[in-house]
Amino acid sequence: MKFIPILISLVALLSACSNKQNQASQTLPYFHTPDFTPVWITDRTALDTLHTLADFSFVNQNGQAITAATFKGKIHVANYFFTFCPSLCPKIMSNMKQVQEEFKTAPDVLIASYSVIPERDSVPVLRAYATARGIIDDRWHLITGRQKQLYEIARRSYFADENIGIQRGENDFLHTENFILVDKNLHIRGIYNGTLPLEITQLVEDIKTLQKER
Repeated sequence: MKFIPILISLVALLSACSNKQNQASQTLPYFHTPDFTPVWITDRTALDTLHTLADFSFVNQNGQAITAATFKGKIHVANYFFTFCPSLCPKIMSNMKQVQEEFKTAPDVLIASYSVIPERDSVPVLRAYATARGIIDDRWHLITGRQKQLYEIARRSYFADENIGIQRGENDFLHTENFILVDKNLHIRGIYNGTLPLEITQLVEDIKTLQKER
């Protein structure tokens, strides 16, 4: 009988360890550098040292101001496109539409699609594009502005460039098919290939994980 308390304690210890492992597996990493090396945080006080999006000021398809504050307190998914792209963009925007449909009644989830050719993607052009594709205005922002600032935010805030580690000029064309997941505190939490259905499925699951995060 003297072994029963020891056995109970051992079971409790194993259960606690299992719960901690399950919690860790349900926590998304943070991405602090352009090479997207994942970082897991156990001490919440360390969050203040991690990379966050810098402030910016652009406009969306309705001519409304869009800043970093627009996404503060929300989960958002960002990508880059241009409206007259004939091949890749229709596919990635169609996949992003699936994300919109999954979370169209969720007030804490937004989508931000930034134009890489803003001189042609004016507000009226974005408005027509949004209308033609069933984009929900208060869920999905199509964003334009000055190219220099758009590219700077893309590369320095979202780490959105396929040519990581290559020195690029400020006007060199920005190309990426990635979707970037950002949490409510403007930390990057995931990167996904926007052309692959399995990656979109994973993105949806990761958004749901962030929704449970406190």
